[in-house]
Amino acid sequence: MNSLEQIMEINLDEVWSQRNPNLRLEKIKSLYAHDAVLYEMGEEIKGHEAINDRVTALLASLPSDFRFNAQKPGMVNKDMGRLLWTAGAAGQPPAQTGMDIILFEEGKIKSLYVFLDK
Repeated sequence: MNSLEQIMEINLDEVWSQRNPNLRLEKIKSLYAHDAVLYEMGEEIKGHEAINDRVTALLASLPSDFRFNAQKPGMVNKDMGRLLWTAGAAGQPPAQTGMDIILFEEGKIKSLYVFLDK
């Protein structure tokens, strides 16, 4: 079983950087609670399929070499985690930085709050 810190990094790599929507959906189902909610600025996205659709739309708008990377290991306090991340093309300065705040329930992502810096 993965630690909550590992789940945050796996989510960044295998959900938010995964371009194959079928592989991504399987990973979402393994990491997220069935009734998980993604909160982006001004948006509330509920459920596995809707979260997958949101990530698909986001990645479709970005260059194919665009990836999300942890700035440093995530931190967890009880059932809440924080992960600072960067996004952009490999070898280039980050095009975006941000932070995920994640509420866990029974070892799965229950709520994901996304904060953008730039």
